[in-house]
Amino acid sequence: MNAIQIENLVRDYGAGKGVFDVSFHVKQGEAFGFLGPNGAGKTTTIRHLMGFLKPRSGKCIIDGLDCWNEREKVQAKLGYIPGEISFFDDMTGTEFLRFIAKYRRIGTQNRKEEILERFELDPSGKTKKMSKGMKQKLGIVAAFMHDPDILILDEATSSVDTRTEVLIQKAMNTLMKGRTSFVIAHRLSTIRDASKILVMRDGDIIETGSHRELMAQGGFYAQLYQSQFKGEAETP
Repeated sequence: MNAIQIENLVRDYGAGKGVFDVSFHVKQGEAFGFLGPNGAGKTTTIRHLMGFLKPRSGKCIIDGLDCWNEREKVQAKLGYIPGEISFFDDMTGTEFLRFIAKYRRIGTQNRKEEILERFELDPSGKTKKMSKGMKQKLGIVAAFMHDPDILILDEATSSVDTRTEVLIQKAMNTLMKGRTSFVIAHRLSTIRDASKILVMRDGDIIETGSHRELMAQGGFYAQLYQSQFKGEAETP
């Protein structure tokens, strides 16, 4: 059964910007990587899945629910980390997590404390004084604490230092086990082990397959991988 399904999605902004007749699906429990250069249509696709945009044509479905017509139900089921996480500067991290729990109608039996400990994060300070890494961790805690079955992650480790990126990615790999994950990444190492990777450019799907299959094709993914990991041995 498919957890995420996009059928003939079109959103044309003009001048070649948008997404054009895009179709793909993500199976339940599948780790799915989503890749493409800036302007490829990745964020537009995610905004449709989250119910932030209404398709000009086509459908987006998550867990059997229409992402636009049933967007409140869809958003309540997901764990979502946007590319840019916004906070209320006058709130502490603790207050922010309490706000998210109330918004999502999450009871006291949630994974917040466990995940805070895993990320080595004290949320008691004001969010406006937190580093980029701390804010990123806080956003991930908010996305994971209600134990969602489906995760949509838009460059969850972007703009953090290497040590923080490694810590976040290690914790997330554990948290994502057994769940459906749809991950946009700027570092290919974070999606290399995905069961399927989709590559988009100029609003169209240009490549899809596993890491090994895409490397064998020698296309955009392979060229980008080789440029990022130049001099490193290819993993078997």
